[in-house]
Amino acid sequence: IKRATGADSGDVELEELTYEGYGPGGVAILVSVVTDNRNRSVSQVRSVFEHQGGKMGQTGSVNWLFEQKGVLSTDERDEERAQEVALLAIDLGAEDFELDGSYLEARCAPEQFEDLRGALEARGVIFSNAELDMSPKSTVRIDEKTAEQTLRLLDRLEDLDDVQKVFSNADFPDEVLD
Repeated sequence: IKRATGADSGDVELEELTYEGYGPGGVAILVSVVTDNRNRSVSQVRSVFEHQGGKMGQTGSVNWLFEQKGVLSTDERDEERAQEVALLAIDLGAEDFELDGSYLEARCAPEQFEDLRGALEARGVIFSNAELDMSPKSTVRIDEKTAEQTLRLLDRLEDLDDVQKVFSNADFPDEVLD
């Protein structure tokens, strides 16, 4: 009661945890959590997995399917400028990029993230998103019904208070995402 009302003078210790599991269709899911109560978090995450057709996994069961990457996203003024920025990002150390019209997403090793971001910003690039992300090494193509179930599971996980980010290796059909 003291902790909930703020009367407790003790510092709250937060822990960063990662839970792993499988969703419908064998989709691998990583759940990044920051919590002051490990037991509450694991029971909430497990409950969502079980009620949405998934299953919690052991530590290391799906983590190996993901790798940490720096992700820099920008929506440039025009396609030509986006292509220039993509080539510049590659020259400055980006490993890969995805270009869709004027939207650009560049990926790099976590060690190069700050250097690449700083170099691109110095050249006038404004980012809509710049973060370290867990990218899947391979994806699982799923059908429409499984995609809808998986999206429901991911949404319910993201709605939990302690959950910071949810990553999956699902390859969703365009019809479902639209």
